[in-house]
Formats: sequence, C-alpha cells, structure tokens
Amino acid sequence: MADDSRPQLKKPSFKISEKLLEYLRLHRRERPLPVTYDRLNSFEESCPLNDEHGKPTLWDSVIYNRLEMGPLHDDLKRVYALLRTAGDTSVLQHVYVDRIDYCGFGNSAPFRIRIVNAYNDNADYFYIKKGDASRVYGLELEHLLSPNRMNYFTCGNSLVEEHVAGIPGNVFIDNWLQRPKSELNPVRVAKELVKFNERCFIRLLGDMRSYNFVMVVTPDFEGAQLRLRAMDFDQQSYEGRMNFYRPQFFPENRSFALYCIKHLRPETAHQYQREEQVAILHRAAITEDKLGSLLEAMAQDQIAPMEHRVELRQALAEHFKRDAYLQCRTMGELVRENLETIRLTMATAPQGTRPPILE
Repeated sequence: MADDSRPQLKKPSFKISEKLLEYLRLHRRERPLPVTYDRLNSFEESCPLNDEHGKPTLWDSVIYNRLEMGPLHDDLKRVYALLRTAGDTSVLQHVYVDRIDYCGFGNSAPFRIRIVNAYNDNADYFYIKKGDASRVYGLELEHLLSPNRMNYFTCGNSLVEEHVAGIPGNVFIDNWLQRPKSELNPVRVAKELVKFNERCFIRLLGDMRSYNFVMVVTPDFEGAQLRLRAMDFDQQSYEGRMNFYRPQFFPENRSFALYCIKHLRPETAHQYQREEQVAILHRAAITEDKLGSLLEAMAQDQIAPMEHRVELRQALAEHFKRDAYLQCRTMGELVRENLETIRLTMATAPQGTRPPILE
C-alpha cells in the first residue's frame, strides 16, 4: 500500500470569506458569543494532562487569572447553553466548568471545555477553536451530505463545536477489530467502512486516518449497529493528491482495509459504494438550496494553493474519465463536479436500475 497520502506541510488557516460569512449568518451559524478564542488564549499557566492510565496526552490544562476565572466559567456555561438548550441557561444551573484544556498540536489549536453535571457527575465537552474556512466548509458539508448532524457556531475568528462522541478508530482497531468474539457483525463493520470511504472521497474530506474519526456503536435487536463519524475537518479540500481523500490508503488504516478485503467480495463492496452514492444524492436533493449556496461560496473561495487544485483536478479527470474536471478552478468546483459525476453515473444506468430521485 503506497503511502502517497500524508500531508507534506502543516495546512495554513484560511480566513472566513464574506460570501461564506453571509451563508453562516443566513443559517444562524454566525452569532455573538460571550467567549472567543482570543479570550481563552490569554491563559497564564499550563500543566501537562495525563490520561486515565497516567500516560501523557497532547493536551495541557490551562489556568487563568483568578479574577478572570469566575466570569470566564459563567460565560462558558452560556456558550454550552447555546449548544445544548438554545441558550436557555435556567436548566443548566447545576452544571459547572470542571477544566479547560489546550492542544497546540492541531491546526486549529483547540481549547476543550469539560462541563460536569453536579447532580450525577456526568461530563460533557465542547471545543473553541481558531476560525478556519476549510474547517467550516468541512463541518457544513458533513451536516448536509452525511447521515450526521453537526452542531457548531462561528463568531468572527472563533469556532465553537460540540464534542463528537464515539470510539476513536485507532482504539477500535486495538480493542474491537481484533477480538476473536465480538457482538459486531464483521460484514456490517466492513460495509460502514466502505460507505465512509466513499463519503470522504465524494465530498473531498482529507486526512481521515484512524485517529481522526470515531466509531459509534448502537445496540440493536439483531446485534450492534455501527456508524463512522469524522471528527477532524481541517483538511477539507486542501491537498492535491487524490488518495489523500480515500481513507483506505492511509497506513494507519491498513487494518481496516484488510478487514474489508477479508469480509467483502468486490461485487458487494461496489454495491455498498453505490448505496452511499444514492444516499448522498438524496441528501443533496433535500438540502438543494442550502447546498447550492454553500458550494457557490466554496467555488469562489481559494482554500488551497493553485498547484494542489491543478494536481487534484487532473487526477479526478483521469479517475472518472471526465474532462469536465479540467475546467474546475477551485476546490469548491471540484466538490460540485464530484456530485455531478455520481448523478450522471446514476442517470446513465439502465432503466429500472436508476434510483427514484433521478426518474
């Protein structure tokens, strides 16, 4: 498995354009917030945060001026209320901010806020990050084209996101995938891996290595069901290498790729790819106006260097055997062309095999 999918340089942040900001305001994603990224970035001290086994993590717990701590915690609770209860703080009098963590490793240099329920000690998290157009496009495309809903807000150069709960893919490989006996049906696992791979490729979400997505396991009357959810959207439509948008080619995902080969015939894998393509078309039709506005903004935004755009459009044109890709000037146009490609593929299928959405 060739490793041509690793990012070569750290991706820069891109300012949210006026066109994207207009979209965010229209759909109530942009709003005034009591806490911004810059305010959180004024911490005075930090100390390394270890996991439950005492091993170092990539996070530091941060400490603020004692006069600022109380008002900051109150305002963070208000942000949490916006995410969970549409701003109604009256039902959140019993929650408190337990900890604020900072990670300088990621592109968005996030702050993670741990919220605890005083009555039952149940914890929840949300994040405040640097605003980045790439990440916002990634979040919104996930919201519109995947089976998952994304809860987030922007405020100038700040981005607030809820926590995506699930088992990290790398942990799933170690603790679940290799179990000799598991309640998970291996064919269902492989099916969801194929569908996730297809979703990432069509909407050009890159860098989906095993630790950048989670596995959500849901008990069911015929064994547990599984769904994969992306949790890192920094690499939305930035890299030029086509395989960067196909999770199957990352060395970190090799166990998943071999698992699919073991449990699925090629014909079955193709069937699941087609199922996901049809589902994406259905979602695109349902959200046609919003998706059209988003892709219009994205098509006018330069969120990748010219050499990346040229490299990717040539690779996609060769892969899909469609010269229309060569006319695309931006990453947004390439995402739109991918959607058009699967629509045309379905439309030219023999009559009776086309999905109803195209009839």
